[in-house]
Amino acid sequence: MTELAQMKCEACQADAPKVTDEELAQLIAKIPDWGVEVRGGVMQLERVYKFKNFKLAMEFTNKLADLAEADFHHPGILTEWGKVTVTWWSHSIKGLHKNDFIMAAKTDTLFQ
Repeated sequence: MTELAQMKCEACQADAPKVTDEELAQLIAKIPDWGVEVRGGVMQLERVYKFKNFKLAMEFTNKLADLAEADFHHPGILTEWGKVTVTWWSHSIKGLHKNDFIMAAKTDTLFQ
């Protein structure tokens, strides 16, 4: 388990700072299977997880839903046959916060 996956999310308000470019470089290096996407001017983390079938993809999706509820931080999830696309960003600040990197790392631990 990575250092990030062991951390707890902090409350993120609308005035919370987005990660800086320097923080982004440091944090993304800790979750190398994730990419950064920009949609509608909003920076997001995204990863596609592959599975042997739809049932396994749904099981992962349900575990992720439980994790998101426990941490009060919710991703975009697209579940398809054989894959699940997970997208993390902080809705309240319309961008990336350290919480998103923590949750991405925790998502990776669900996949292992």
